[in-house]
Amino acid sequence: MPKKLTLLLLFSFVISCYSQRNVVLIIADDLGRDYCDIYPDHGTSVVNLTNVRRLLTRGVVFNNAWSNPLCSPTRAGILTGRYSFRTGVGDVVDGSNNKLSLNENIIPKMLNLYSPNGISKACIGKWHVTTSAPAGYNYPITMGYDHYEGNLSGALGQPGQLAIGYNNWTKITNGVNSNCTNYATTENVNNAISYINSQPATKPFYLHLAFNAPHTPYHLPPANLISNTTLSGTQADITANPVPYFQAMVEAMDKEIGRFFDYLISSGKWNNTDIIFIGDNGDDPLVAQSSPSKGSLYQAGVTVPFIISGPDVVSPNRTSNALVNTADIFATILELFGDTNWRTRIPTTTVDSKSLMPILLNQATTVRPWAFTEIFKLAPTSGDGKAIRNADYKLIKFDNGTEKFFNLTNSPLETAARDLLNGTLTTTQITNYNYLCSEMTNLVGGTSFCNTLGVNNVESQINVSPNPFQNFIRIKSGSGDEKYKLYSNLGQLIYEGNAIENQDFSSLANGIYFLIKIDNSTSTIKLIKE
Repeated sequence: MPKKLTLLLLFSFVISCYSQRNVVLIIADDLGRDYCDIYPDHGTSVVNLTNVRRLLTRGVVFNNAWSNPLCSPTRAGILTGRYSFRTGVGDVVDGSNNKLSLNENIIPKMLNLYSPNGISKACIGKWHVTTSAPAGYNYPITMGYDHYEGNLSGALGQPGQLAIGYNNWTKITNGVNSNCTNYATTENVNNAISYINSQPATKPFYLHLAFNAPHTPYHLPPANLISNTTLSGTQADITANPVPYFQAMVEAMDKEIGRFFDYLISSGKWNNTDIIFIGDNGDDPLVAQSSPSKGSLYQAGVTVPFIISGPDVVSPNRTSNALVNTADIFATILELFGDTNWRTRIPTTTVDSKSLMPILLNQATTVRPWAFTEIFKLAPTSGDGKAIRNADYKLIKFDNGTEKFFNLTNSPLETAARDLLNGTLTTTQITNYNYLCSEMTNLVGGTSFCNTLGVNNVESQINVSPNPFQNFIRIKSGSGDEKYKLYSNLGQLIYEGNAIENQDFSSLANGIYFLIKIDNSTSTIKLIKE
């Protein structure tokens, strides 16, 4: 073969391999942020995520990632990019109730619309968004995956034998069930490697790798996967001291993740594979270092570890304070594969997901002004409700009418003593409260969520004309010496001083603003800029 032709073919092969896009989503079950050593503000007890840490040098660590309080709603949101009030999945999927509709446009279905049969799509591990009954054995395939291998239900084990669940569990492989006695975390990685090996070497793949670990039942993992040699593994010891077993399960998962990473490296796929690692909700109350935790709208229930790492990350080895939601994984994965026009393929469906690509490409520091989460049980409880936050403030609105309002920046502990609604709010706090109330109402629809401090409650004797305004704010009352503050609806201070009528605001973006008169009454009025 002529030398030039050989070089041309080799060059074409290298370019082809480099341009191939692969994406792996790794989900840890019931792993909140506070045990993860990758976060400097972790709790007292910690797990050294030695292999997950390998993602940092080529990735972005997100400090403010929100999930749902429970696993099924989070997973439904990841798959669809839609909030729970749209999917109907607000609680754990149990039997035939509360399941995700088979008609939803989930990630693999969208990838096939974008590139018909052009991307291999596999789901390995925990599913838990549709029924686990025999009728549902093939649902992952029905909904778009080419291959499914794992556990359909919430917890591993045979009925009445959950104590040995990770070594004795029902495995579904493309609609066919069997009994598996291999350690589940190890089996998941074995299956993931086998699937990738079965695919054409040049065909891009999307792998949804969802571990059951470290979800209960707590247990002693195989000795080769953990460093703690003092654990007895007896049920009495596990019941009395669940934390070290939880830590051991996380360590075992991390070690198997490392084996999977080593495979990607040895097979030449590491350098063209983007990897997303995330937890699906906060820690189980049995081991949580903060309370309330899993199942609650408080920070310990919904703040999760989140890393995106790989060749598509520009200027890696950085952190992001952007507000993100697990539902944002939907749009991000589609755009990592190059589908920037995915919305045109489902024009009649409301999708809440925001692509994180601008952050990955280091083109923006944020993609959304607020994050939202919710929970609604099949049998309603006092904890059901919705929560929304911006950069500093968080509002929880429970379905029973109770409200909580916190400054997460100054007072991250969400105790009753820190609830701002128990005291007199400052003008900045009122502005942020009204903004969050308004955004939640606009999102969910229906009646206003602003029952405590609606805008009408803070309107005052300030008389501005015209309102809406365009360039200047004219105040028809006062001596002209009064001091004012002008805030955006995000709570950002735009102007402070006693010469507001001389300020030209023509460059301000159109929208809602709050004008506050600083005097003994601290009066506030809502303005509209046109």
